[in-house]
Amino acid sequence: MKLANNYDNTAKAGGFSLTHLLVRLIVGAVVLGITAALTPGFRIEGLWSLIVSAVVLALIDYLVSKLLGIDATPFGRGITGFITAAIIIYATAYLVEGFDVTIWGALIGAVVYGIVDAIIPGRSM
Repeated sequence: MKLANNYDNTAKAGGFSLTHLLVRLIVGAVVLGITAALTPGFRIEGLWSLIVSAVVLALIDYLVSKLLGIDATPFGRGITGFITAAIIIYATAYLVEGFDVTIWGALIGAVVYGIVDAIIPGRSM
């Protein structure tokens, strides 16, 4: 009971929780998989590439938000968030083998990712 209460307090305070991190990564992988399935020019080969790309996207998003203060979601900061999200998706193709996206795929994918992320509970990116 104390562990569950500790998780609730940590999540509310914005602190680190391993359970919270795992849930966000799983949600991120699901959102990314749905985005790849719905977006032309966006392809992920296999489960391993999906998991690694979800981690890479989360890390890049975290760095961008901390260093530049930009919320990298299509609905987070208007055109700035949209372009940032598309750049992050496009850059991930250079960092993860089996993650292929065209420029148009990244632009369309940023919108689809934002919509799917809004529908599925838990912020992924």
